[in-house]
Amino acid sequence: MSIHLFEHNEKAYQAVISMLDETGMAAVIHPTGTGKTMIAFKLIEDHPLNHFLWLSPSEYIYQTQLENLHMEFSNVTYLSYSRLMNNKDSMSKLQPDYIILDEFHRCGAAEWGKTVRALLEMYPDAKRLGLSATNIRYLDNQRNMAEEIFDGNIASEMTLGEAIIRNILPEPKYVIAMYSYQKELQQLKKKIKNLSNQGLVAENEKLFEQLRRALEQADGLDQVFEKHMAKKDGKYILFCSDKEHMDEMKALAGEWFRRVDKSPHVYTAFYNDAATNREFAAFKQDNSAHLKLLFCIDMLNEGIHVNDVDGVILLRPTVSPIVYLQQIGRALSTGVTKKPVIFDLVNNFDSLYSIDCLKDEMREAMLLFPTVYGKKDHFDDCFRIVDETKDCRDLFLKLQENLHSAWETYYIAAKQWYQENRDLKVPKRYVTPTGLTLGAWINTQRRVRSGGMSGNLTPEKIKKLDAIGMIWDVSDYGWSEALHALQDYYNAHGNLDIKAKYETADGFKLGRWIGNLRAKVKAKGLDQVLTGEQQQQLAKLGMIWDRNSEKWELYFKAAEAYYKTHGNLDVATKYVTEDGIPLGRWIANISSQVHGENTTRSPLTDEQRQRLAGIGFSLEKKSARQWNEKYELAKTYYETHGDLNVPVSYCVNGIRLGRWISNIRTKRKNPGASGMVLDEIRIQRLDSIGMNWK
Repeated sequence: MSIHLFEHNEKAYQAVISMLDETGMAAVIHPTGTGKTMIAFKLIEDHPLNHFLWLSPSEYIYQTQLENLHMEFSNVTYLSYSRLMNNKDSMSKLQPDYIILDEFHRCGAAEWGKTVRALLEMYPDAKRLGLSATNIRYLDNQRNMAEEIFDGNIASEMTLGEAIIRNILPEPKYVIAMYSYQKELQQLKKKIKNLSNQGLVAENEKLFEQLRRALEQADGLDQVFEKHMAKKDGKYILFCSDKEHMDEMKALAGEWFRRVDKSPHVYTAFYNDAATNREFAAFKQDNSAHLKLLFCIDMLNEGIHVNDVDGVILLRPTVSPIVYLQQIGRALSTGVTKKPVIFDLVNNFDSLYSIDCLKDEMREAMLLFPTVYGKKDHFDDCFRIVDETKDCRDLFLKLQENLHSAWETYYIAAKQWYQENRDLKVPKRYVTPTGLTLGAWINTQRRVRSGGMSGNLTPEKIKKLDAIGMIWDVSDYGWSEALHALQDYYNAHGNLDIKAKYETADGFKLGRWIGNLRAKVKAKGLDQVLTGEQQQQLAKLGMIWDRNSEKWELYFKAAEAYYKTHGNLDVATKYVTEDGIPLGRWIANISSQVHGENTTRSPLTDEQRQRLAGIGFSLEKKSARQWNEKYELAKTYYETHGDLNVPVSYCVNGIRLGRWISNIRTKRKNPGASGMVLDEIRIQRLDSIGMNWK
């Protein structure tokens, strides 16, 4: 069987071949559902004598892609990004001619990215191909991964809007509705209550009441689904936030879909395990006359495609355009003629920036490809959006516009805080005496400024906040502020054993700050990083510079105390001291380190080895120690009886010495058999005490 590409992918493939020959690297940026993975498989098929290394976010994605292809390749080594990260020491064995980076935008993740960069540096001559629906990490400072990994060598690029306009992907029907609005109503009510102008309060309360009544009179979801699910026995994927949210949504399925199918078939997919595999396979194979619903979390966001899906239902709010496009792309497939439907139930009253972005892409594509749709007087003729909550949304927007003055109310409160405290370090949970959630508002301004959430933070507003000491990045604290936070932590806990993710009440990431300080001191030395006064200040608080060394000393003292009491270190693995120290587990881990069985931990120093030996810790492997103990018993037997003709049933001190001698003879006769090690040194030692090998 040979791989045949769609016309758009064939053109992309030829561009990839040309770019790989010229620069050694190429990226393909096509939307979900366009079959871009086939480009990589075609490359593998056309180069059977070359070795390919395929990297992707999960093995499940890769295996599903292979299953859909119905082909096997002997020249491909597959690794997930996480597995590559956990096996860095084995990278030298890979020796790839080509490296495929599937969903390459994920290479921007901190730890995955380090490993991928190390791999690419190790194999600079390997040609690399990247596949992704988007090269931009929108929530990571707009990083362009095509620039970072492929030096901007993009062989083919296509937006989702272009794919729809060019008829590569089917044109979806987009339905906007809501399943939850109580939270928004509560927030609006609180904002109205906090207005200082009573005239504004009265006006906005009237609008609020109109909005509440409009929402109550709007069609319920059961009617929305009945109206827009043209195929009553279709397949739909429902995206949820997490397991708890998914369980909550599944419980509502009977109510929501009762007008479509009173007994829908419900499936779940949220882990890469056998149960999920079975559920996913059953969903794909279900051709019954019932409505088919697949509830999932993140595992279907990327790489995995179901060809006969009739639509998706978005239940998960997201500020990530990547996640949004991946999710709606599950309903869009190249070569499919049916019109899928997308139910967006989570935009609620907030911005429709994702929709707006898609509409802009389609408008641009219409200018580039006018012959596909022909001349259109109205854009809405080519992309149908059904807003079941339009009247409610209009009321909400009007109410929001009226409440814009609330920003000034919060600003006045922030200014008053500054005048009283000479800073704007407002705790996250701080509420003013009048009920304004000032701490949360300050944090919201930071998130809007950083792009973490949508909002209207104009340059004028930023300037006004700067004038009263706004701290945009709470990690950018001076020494005195950080020391104050450390003192508060010490007063509360009696130490500076601060977890890496610890954050103060006002949002200062103290755990990260102190971790960075330790790293600087380790790299440059204490005197190069801190002044003498700063060192003294930290010493007074019991600063821990090396947490691992500190922990080792604590556990060693526990082991030393155990040895003094019991005369040995024969500690059960599950043994825990009265102080709560898991001494048994620590002894087991130390043993693994000493004997080279655990390579993930730093090796013990010579000093540590000597100290352990001083409290009875054996530096021999357990198996070697047990062999030597039995040898000494055999030696004693020889000295007493003058031979080693030990009866098979002979036991001493609970050890079946006779059986051990018999096993040794068997091992000598069959060296290839599994079991104990019987090398020449051990044979010579046994010969010296009269071993009878017959």
